[in-house]
Amino acid sequence: MENQEYGEHTERNSHATAVALPRTGVILAATPLGNLGDASPRLVYALETADVVAAEDTRRTRQLANALGVTIHGRIISNFDHNEEGRVNELLEHARTGTVLVVTDAGMPSVSDPGFPLVDRAHDEGISVTCLPGPSAVPTALALSGLRVGTFCFDGFAPRKDGARREWLEDVATQKRATCFFESPHRLAATLALAAEIVGPTRRAAVTRELTKMHEEVRRGSLEELARWAKDGVRGEITVVIEGATAEEQAVALEDLVPLVLAAVKNGERMKTAAKRIASEHGQSTKKLYDACVAARG
Repeated sequence: MENQEYGEHTERNSHATAVALPRTGVILAATPLGNLGDASPRLVYALETADVVAAEDTRRTRQLANALGVTIHGRIISNFDHNEEGRVNELLEHARTGTVLVVTDAGMPSVSDPGFPLVDRAHDEGISVTCLPGPSAVPTALALSGLRVGTFCFDGFAPRKDGARREWLEDVATQKRATCFFESPHRLAATLALAAEIVGPTRRAAVTRELTKMHEEVRRGSLEELARWAKDGVRGEITVVIEGATAEEQAVALEDLVPLVLAAVKNGERMKTAAKRIASEHGQSTKKLYDACVAARG
């Protein structure tokens, strides 16, 4: 998910012993989000010894190897979002007789990054799949958020289209678990503003930016506060965490809110406006509340 620059050398533990890897099969390896010190000895060893390196961006992978002082002896093959489906058969053939190392620009392959189609097929065809654990923006952001994240869901990138994004946020509003997702810098302000409207202005959240890098930042507050902050523009790689609904928010049943909406309508407020306002105040889905009100009116 996150782009990085490998301009600085970071000292590696020269005494670390690399654990032997399988002689054949697919190897998923997490790469640093930005700080080279997070590269594991096993990643270094795999880059040096893999028969094939399937890279999201071959130039970045070579840049990473150079910064780590690693020589890639195997063949490097591009494997990114728009060509990975077509690469599967070729990579599986290599994995039957040797090792195929899958790396992305940063973080863990298959987690909103290339890798899934290959892993899926490899399992189906009985080809060994293993993983070299390491950096991932998701658990890093969750740990840094300081929010209740004992249970959470990861939703990848927030939907781009307004309708899909609204529907998604309506689900987030009633979600008991914390929600973690990626967002682009130029859409962040709009997403947070919409979240404040639908999920609720007081719901706690955290925006983490440039994780592990020099300008790492964690901004925590209510969705309303974060939306105001983001209006001035935010740069870098973004991961957002929204805390789950509290017991009090969940305790308010949808049917208990219908009379409130109908009373507001009787006082001259439009039903859609009243449903949106009251649903937001109680952490409920605007659409579900509106539909319930329409049904109640017959």
